[in-house]
Amino acid sequence: MQLEIMPRKKRLPAGRAPLLLLLCQLVRALDVPLDSKLLEDLVQPPTITQQSPKDYIIDPRENIVIQCEAKGKPPPSFSWTRNGTHFDIEKDPLVTMKPGSGTLTINIMNEGKAETYEGVYQCTARNERGAAISNNIVVRPSRSPLWTKEKLEPITLRNGQSLILPCRPPLGLPPPIIFWMDNSFQRLPQSERVSQGLNGDLYFSNVLPEDTREDYICYARFNHTQTIQQKQPISVKVISVDELNDTIAANLNDSEFYSAKSNRERPPTFLTPEGNASHKEELRGNVLSLECIAEGLPTPIIYWIKEDGTLPINRTFYKNFKKTLQIIQVSEADSGNYQCIAKNPLGAIYHTISVTVKAAPYWIMAPQNLVLSPGEDGRLICRANGNPKPRISWLSNGVPIEIAPDDPSRNIDGDTIIFSNVQERSSAVYQCNASNEYGYLLANAFVNVLAEPPRILTSANTLYQVITDRPALLDCAFFGSPLPTVEWFKGAKGSALHEDIYVLHENGTLEIPVAQKDSTGTYTCVARNKLGMAKNEVHLEIKDATRIIKQPEYAVVQRGGTVSFECKVKHDHTLIPTITWLKDSGELPNDGRFTVDKDHLVVADVWDDDGGTYTCVANTTLDNVSASAVLSVVAPTPTPAPTYDVPNPPFDLELTDQLDKSIQLSWTPGNDNNSPITKFIIEYEDAMHEAGLWHHQTEVSGMQTTAQLKLSPYVNYSFRVMAVNSLGRSLPSEASEQYLTKAAEPDTNPTAVEGLGSEPDNLVITWKPLNGFESNGPGLQYKVSWRQKDGDDEWTSVVVANVSKYIVSGTPTFVPYLIKVQALNDVGFAPEPAVVMGHSGEDLPMVAPGNVRVNVVNSTLAEVHWDPVPLKSIRGHLQGYRIYYWKAQSSSKRNRRHLEKKILTFQGSKTHGMLPGLEPFSHYTLNVRVVNGKGEGPASPDRVFNTPEGVPSAPSSLKIVNPTLDSLTLEWDPPSRPNGILTEYTLKYQPINSTHELGPLVDLKIPANKTRWTLKNLNFSTRYKFYFYAQTAAGSGSQITEEAVTNVDEAMASRQVDIATQGWFIGLMCAVALLILILLIVCFIRRNKGGKYPVKEKEDAHADPEIQPMKEDDGTFGEYSDAEDHKPLKKGSRTPSDRTVKKEDSDDSLVDYGEGVNGQFNEDGSFIGQYSGKKEKEPAEGNESSEAPSPVNAMNSFV
Repeated sequence: MQLEIMPRKKRLPAGRAPLLLLLCQLVRALDVPLDSKLLEDLVQPPTITQQSPKDYIIDPRENIVIQCEAKGKPPPSFSWTRNGTHFDIEKDPLVTMKPGSGTLTINIMNEGKAETYEGVYQCTARNERGAAISNNIVVRPSRSPLWTKEKLEPITLRNGQSLILPCRPPLGLPPPIIFWMDNSFQRLPQSERVSQGLNGDLYFSNVLPEDTREDYICYARFNHTQTIQQKQPISVKVISVDELNDTIAANLNDSEFYSAKSNRERPPTFLTPEGNASHKEELRGNVLSLECIAEGLPTPIIYWIKEDGTLPINRTFYKNFKKTLQIIQVSEADSGNYQCIAKNPLGAIYHTISVTVKAAPYWIMAPQNLVLSPGEDGRLICRANGNPKPRISWLSNGVPIEIAPDDPSRNIDGDTIIFSNVQERSSAVYQCNASNEYGYLLANAFVNVLAEPPRILTSANTLYQVITDRPALLDCAFFGSPLPTVEWFKGAKGSALHEDIYVLHENGTLEIPVAQKDSTGTYTCVARNKLGMAKNEVHLEIKDATRIIKQPEYAVVQRGGTVSFECKVKHDHTLIPTITWLKDSGELPNDGRFTVDKDHLVVADVWDDDGGTYTCVANTTLDNVSASAVLSVVAPTPTPAPTYDVPNPPFDLELTDQLDKSIQLSWTPGNDNNSPITKFIIEYEDAMHEAGLWHHQTEVSGMQTTAQLKLSPYVNYSFRVMAVNSLGRSLPSEASEQYLTKAAEPDTNPTAVEGLGSEPDNLVITWKPLNGFESNGPGLQYKVSWRQKDGDDEWTSVVVANVSKYIVSGTPTFVPYLIKVQALNDVGFAPEPAVVMGHSGEDLPMVAPGNVRVNVVNSTLAEVHWDPVPLKSIRGHLQGYRIYYWKAQSSSKRNRRHLEKKILTFQGSKTHGMLPGLEPFSHYTLNVRVVNGKGEGPASPDRVFNTPEGVPSAPSSLKIVNPTLDSLTLEWDPPSRPNGILTEYTLKYQPINSTHELGPLVDLKIPANKTRWTLKNLNFSTRYKFYFYAQTAAGSGSQITEEAVTNVDEAMASRQVDIATQGWFIGLMCAVALLILILLIVCFIRRNKGGKYPVKEKEDAHADPEIQPMKEDDGTFGEYSDAEDHKPLKKGSRTPSDRTVKKEDSDDSLVDYGEGVNGQFNEDGSFIGQYSGKKEKEPAEGNESSEAPSPVNAMNSFV
């Protein structure tokens, strides 16, 4: 039987007698129990515990120490081989072996040389049970040779050229570390332009004048011997093209001068590696280093990519300004093509490095020690991998197994040795060697055949004390070969344990997962094998848990006051608790103001620094509990400018008393920021169904720090708490730990259940599904049931998945159904759902409304009546009635025109409706249709009706043409909407005098067939206002207005023109204009100084009426405005609707300023006539008027 130690657990089933523990224990050399009594007589083959590394480089200046340590029973003896032959230690006086050990010390410090002892060493540890061997230890002395002498010529090159300074260090063992420094032992600065390669050379992508120096020195540091070797300094001089040409001019002819092209920019080229592709081989587990260094101007930038793959994120590093790519812990998966790209503004070049990862052997399964009893079976397995695949070979006690003594219990099958029916003589140490061209692995594993009776290693009568409701672990460490079986008994009478509350660990430990008071007692562990039996008794005591029954509470204290925290503890009477108080997780201040008695902590004369969290900790030898409270210190009186803020968020959220539908949440309040916390708001998140969405759970008083929360089934709860004071709400606390409640049947059923058909022969049942929070468990489904309301059918039911719709096909049209939808999950059904009524699908109505009547109310309104359609023929939900009506012909012209139909819908069961907006004197047709949810039914027979005449609209246009001295001609277009038969036109007109007063109104009737009319015997040079409208039998329509002026007498116009063109008149007008301008400037200056212009004095001194636009109420000048002076008169704004003119209203026209006849303009814009001293009054209903010129425009007309 093979003995193994496994971490599995076995639970003892109920009803089995007695409780047995079968252990399989893999006993390795280091895993054999280290009990001193056991080790005194336990036989064990040798095991190598310590040895020197395979590649052992020594310092030739110190003694050579080659380690080899081993253990075994009896203690092993040691021997060595050197270069494959026996190394006789006794014959070499410089070599000694450490007593009780195989470690060699070779004394070469006094005499001898390290090179003499260079070679391959192997240690063998042997006792009566077998022989273990070490690795082949290759001993080599380190070397740090000097640099070879060489003559280094100074290097002179032009600015911008590339440069490589070779290092070529001497070969050392191990290889040296290379770095470049100057004579002052200062490291040379490196950058993207200047850097050291992996081979130690110094690369310049392009040189600059500052690179000139005479002390470029390569150093090689040999760490093993702590020596540094130095290369001869290299001198570099960088000169510009001008300097170079000056040098050449002194020695050579003109034809050999250099051009300046060396300073020109150039694309990149690689300095290393050469060509477009190269190959790199690396071993598994090593660091893969790939390098690309390029020259160019400007300095190239290096980029790396892996073809057909990505660079491993956590194992990739860039060195040397990204010129070196390193991948640590390289594996076969890292093989492939890697591409480096050198790029500058003038171009880019590429180099591909093909990487192959080989592997020295590495373990898949190293052989493990076997401890077997006589007659048992076992096996040693040795599996390794590598690239190429390693070869497996076996040795027995250090001898190749092919020539080792034969063992009939042993059978070799490749990488496995199978043992059957072993005996004590089968004990041996086996070596597995896995090797390929890159290295080897060597592992020792012994087979130890023992016959040992059981031994229990746990001390007898050990007392275990455990707190109630906690796990109890009773140890029974044992050893034996064959492997013993273990039984546990409880009580003095030896009753066997067979309850299912126990858990047996394979190391013999008995676990009681939840210890109770009745678990107290004596337990006996019995171990048996065929060679004997051993037993041991241990004792278990169950203690009551320590509890804080009165916790300290959050307190707010004024500065200088006293605060007391109470902490009452209940504990097991056999345990002695110690109460410790902490402040902010540290010790209380060493201050007499803090007093601790049995249950209380009292803080007197409280300071601001005393605020914080106070924790009561109750400790016993078995458990400890704690409770905390926050102390907030506030000022005794409000300060003039207190600093208040919302509270800090609560913290230290904890979930306790975890039940299926409730849990207790506790927290520590944050700082209230000088405003007491009034309440705490608790929110929850359901990470299973609505992750990231927080819902309101409850609110508690600001004095509470715990809350009992009700829970719903099958919810993965997290909680957070917010504090509220008078200034607002704190930020949320950190979320609590998650708590998943057990699943249960749904508490509620879907809502918004409806039954509506989408087709005449179906019923579509829809509902609002439960959300994940309401499902209460996995496997949410719905039971959908239905039956006809007026029938005797049984309920038809179907269970559907978590959807929101089910379609019942083959139903009669528009029949009421009773419907219910019930939720269920894997645990069970929700309560019986409510029954709702729905209808199967609708179809179009079959019958049109009858007895349609039309009553014409007036020329634009008609009332329609109809009889309702029988409900059965509607075949759906009645939506209303729809009237289609359209105008078919014009009664005046009798020409039929097809117009667009208009629609009016009347909701519900109305049987009449009004048709507004009809056109007068028109021929209309209508019909009525019933409407349900599916659509419209057939139309009723068309009904025709006519609207009576109405008043016409205004004539489409009115123009005044051909004005003469005493006549005007009017032209117009008929109304666009006559709304009947026109009977006549009415024209009214009246003159407007120079004061805007209206003259007598003349009324004139014109036949309806006229579109032109001439008025004669009018006054010359007179403005007239015209009012014009049409009439039908229904009355008069809207009017249109217009104004016009008869021509001026030609003789008077001729004289006015003659005067206006006289030079003296022009000069006079210019003088008047200049005088007005000067006075305006003076007024403006006086007004800006804050005074008002004294008009009365000016009236006495100047009687000129042109400069008297004053306000009549206070005798002061009105304020002039350039914008107003240049505004033309607005049409239709002369007179208010009551036909009066207010004195304040002024159009600033020339008529307002002068005396005489009205001012007029000729067609060329020249001024005619003289000033008028009075304002015109506008007619009552004028729409347009001729514009009077402003004074500025009048001045412009003289120029």
